[in-house]
Amino acid sequence: MLKQRIITALILAPAAISAIFYLSLFNFAAIMLVVMAIGAWEWGPLMGCASKRYRIAFVSITSILIATLWFLIPLEQLWDAPKHLIEQANIVLWLAVAWWLLSAGLTLLYPRCSKFWSSHRSVRGLFGWLTLVPTWLAFMALRTSEYQVDNYHGAQLLMFLFLMVWSADVGAYFVGKSIGKRKLLPNVSPGKTLEGFLGGVVFACIMVAIAGYFIDWTMAQYRIVIPVTILITTISVLGDLNESMFKRQAGVKDSGTILPGHGGILDRIDSLTATAPIYALCYAYLGW
Repeated sequence: MLKQRIITALILAPAAISAIFYLSLFNFAAIMLVVMAIGAWEWGPLMGCASKRYRIAFVSITSILIATLWFLIPLEQLWDAPKHLIEQANIVLWLAVAWWLLSAGLTLLYPRCSKFWSSHRSVRGLFGWLTLVPTWLAFMALRTSEYQVDNYHGAQLLMFLFLMVWSADVGAYFVGKSIGKRKLLPNVSPGKTLEGFLGGVVFACIMVAIAGYFIDWTMAQYRIVIPVTILITTISVLGDLNESMFKRQAGVKDSGTILPGHGGILDRIDSLTATAPIYALCYAYLGW
């Protein structure tokens, strides 16, 4: 299983990096819409929809919601000034923050308070839209940041988000495997430990600090980005636990089988769905 995971990661990582840096804004937005649509397809079983007809309907509505955002907020107009998102984008991203605060409560209290949302398919569908739609917008907001000045500035922002999430994931895996003893949330994900979580946060901070050194960050930038890294890596765990909660409630092991050794698309982007909107807001309000 580990060998499969590594092989898939070695293929996916360069593909993702190439898409971020070299696709046009339109093509990148289209690819991200497809990724969110696949995520919507995989969300079907998590909301109790085994029928292909219902899953196709959910994918269609999700795609329409994203396409509507794309139409109403043209990509080139997401920022009305450097580090200042337009009001409509702010509203959608803050709505995502509200959802993830609610999600944190549901995850921490699980299985208490799960009776209502688990018995209403429409509520779980709403949770899916709140998870996927703002993620698309956050990715596009980050990619278009200062695009007219530097085509690759937004790509670099996205790469730092990936670095935070991926390094935290790697650090948590190896620290948890080697010294993990205290279960983080055994009712949701028995395999995750407090030691693994802390190890992931520390490893992510180290990797971000090293990256900052190579691109000549100032001390002022470090004072902003390291706390942001701690926040983002903490939230990334919430995204992972949130999907684990929905899978556990639905009796599903993986969200899909599209990625050998990894499961589905949702299994790979669960941390990014939680972190991308908050990371975009951190950059919009703090900058670095």
